[in-house]
Amino acid sequence: MVAKRIAKPNYLLIGEVLRPHGIRGELRLKILTDYPERVSKIKTVYLGSDANQTDATPYSVQSARLNKQFLLLMLKEIQSRNDAETLRGQFVMIDTDNAIPLDDDEIYLYELIGLTVKTDTGQELGAIKDVIETGANDVYVVSSRQYGEVLIPVHDETLIEIDTDAAIVTVKLPNGLLPE
Repeated sequence: MVAKRIAKPNYLLIGEVLRPHGIRGELRLKILTDYPERVSKIKTVYLGSDANQTDATPYSVQSARLNKQFLLLMLKEIQSRNDAETLRGQFVMIDTDNAIPLDDDEIYLYELIGLTVKTDTGQELGAIKDVIETGANDVYVVSSRQYGEVLIPVHDETLIEIDTDAAIVTVKLPNGLLPE
C-alpha cells in the first residue's frame, strides 16, 4: 500500500498562541518546534490557521524568550494586550523556504507521510499516514492492507533506517505488535 506523499507545506509550525502575556502585547505560545531557542534569530513569522494556507499574515519578531514550558513572543506590530488577544488560537509559523536548515540526520515530520514501512525481515507493512508526537517518543500511524492501522512506537530499538530517497522506513517491530 502506497500512500500519497504530501507536498512541502508553505509554512512550518513553531507555536500556537495561547493567550496574551502581560499588557504590552507579548504572546504566550504553546511550543510546536524542537528548536524554540532559534525563534529569537528569526526576523519574520507568519500567523494563520493552517500551515498550507497561502495568505498568512507576516509579523516582525521583536523578541522571543522561554518561560517554563512556553515561548513568549513579542511582535513589533502588536503593541497592546487587546491586539494580542485577537491572535489567540492562531498558529505562529515560518516560511519553509527560509527555515533554518536541519542537521544531516534530521527530517521534518511532513516528509515521513507516505513513506513505505518495511520490517527488518523485509515484510512490507504499509505507508505512514500520520505521526503522533507523544512527548516520550513519536508514534508512526501506518495504514496497512493486512493489519488495518498499525501504531509503531519510534525509538532506538524499533527505528532502523529512514531512506527518504527510496521512500522506505525500516523498523524492527516489538514482539506482539502485530496479530498472529
